[in-house]
Amino acid sequence: MFKDLFHKKKYATIPSGQQRTKPDLPEGLMTKCPKCGNIQFSKELEKSLKVCPSCGHHLRLSAWERIGMILDEGKLNEYDAEMESTDPLGFPDYASKIEVQKKNSGLRDAVVTGDGTIGGFPVVLAVMSFDFFAGSMGSVVGEKITRAIEQAHAKKLPMIIFSTSGGARMQESILSLMQMAKTSAALAKFQGAGGLFISVLTDPTMGGVSASFATLGDYNLAEPGAVVGFAGRVVIEQTIRQKLPDNFQTAEFNLQHGQLDKVVHRKELKPLLIKLLDMHSVKGDNSYGG
Repeated sequence: MFKDLFHKKKYATIPSGQQRTKPDLPEGLMTKCPKCGNIQFSKELEKSLKVCPSCGHHLRLSAWERIGMILDEGKLNEYDAEMESTDPLGFPDYASKIEVQKKNSGLRDAVVTGDGTIGGFPVVLAVMSFDFFAGSMGSVVGEKITRAIEQAHAKKLPMIIFSTSGGARMQESILSLMQMAKTSAALAKFQGAGGLFISVLTDPTMGGVSASFATLGDYNLAEPGAVVGFAGRVVIEQTIRQKLPDNFQTAEFNLQHGQLDKVVHRKELKPLLIKLLDMHSVKGDNSYGG
């Protein structure tokens, strides 16, 4: 009896080489929210405009995803599609890194420009993408945005720029930094002639981009939670040797301190843009000063 009670039970074993493995899931099937950690089916997340249904976090969009959401039927008449960065200063490994960025992002550089319509109103659009070199502004980004502003001026159309950037592209040094002045000068000329410029800041918009065209809008809008500033939080804290507020540099913090006109949920952005375009249009021909 006691022998039977303590008798070792035999369990079936799986021979080596036949161990069970987790089923392979197609890449990109699921997406994890970087804020709350909630996991969603990617297709379901796309239906919610890539806004987490659990916490409301606005996930980053590529340039073409943004264009598809904002323009009527997602149709863009693209400008300067073949323009791409070179290595003007012979910066170590920069040329090879450009090729990697092009392959990984599917873009030629960190901004896509062109014209289309929003709610039937014609606009010129520039949409930056964090997927390409963290949205850094080099010579091509500055040149494409400047040309787009000049097109808006010539066609008497409103200009809308969606910004996301880690700042100026260090591999191009002063050639990158001069884009701040160039884009700002083009905007000054455009706005001085009565052109309408709407700036939409998305997560993150930092450095030279935030210090130039991104904050020069007649309307400065931002998505919820977007980080907007110049230097990074850690750098500032180390410099001033003080702890900054938890919400420092968020869109909400900037709105509270007068740096933005409105923080707009992604699903409400296109209707708001249509309202602004309608309010500023010249009835009958959809022109805008210039």
